[in-house]
Amino acid sequence: MPMTPDTLADFVIPTPTPAPAVLLIEALYDGHLPATDTLELDFNARTKSRLRTRLASGVEIGLFLPRGTILRGGQQLRARDGRIVVVRAAAEDLLEARCATPTELARAAFHLGNRHVAVQVGRDAGGDWLRLQADHVLEGMLVGLGALVSSLRAPFEPEAGAYAPGHQHPGDGSGARIHLMAGQ
Repeated sequence: MPMTPDTLADFVIPTPTPAPAVLLIEALYDGHLPATDTLELDFNARTKSRLRTRLASGVEIGLFLPRGTILRGGQQLRARDGRIVVVRAAAEDLLEARCATPTELARAAFHLGNRHVAVQVGRDAGGDWLRLQADHVLEGMLVGLGALVSSLRAPFEPEAGAYAPGHQHPGDGSGARIHLMAGQ
């Protein structure tokens, strides 16, 4: 069978389409330049140091931060192209626990901590509260401890915990250290 341009066309490998450019973000930023874009993430995504996602403008990014970095709402990042990006804590489904006494609230906090649950501690006009990501099992436990539990949708900024980075123990080779109090 003679080779003609038509028969050769079946053997031509098309040129691959180049992958879309992904903007790299590899550093936190603490300078004074204003942010020009926003990265909105829920808490679980803000605990990942490697993540592919999009900015509010639609630009695709690759997040490559030091392992153990936890992003907080309001923090800023510097992209490889120099742009400054502000982190926004996305609203997510949460439980809010309130108790009649400080002792009951401390008991609820103890039981959540004993289960290594990320907890946000706060106070408003209604009193002290604990917030955690929605979980029906933990909700039942809190109700059983006498807490008044309600559901809400809000940004989640839990306590950082006693260890940095992440929950690891000194001496385990992780490089984690106990946080020092201010001024020490």
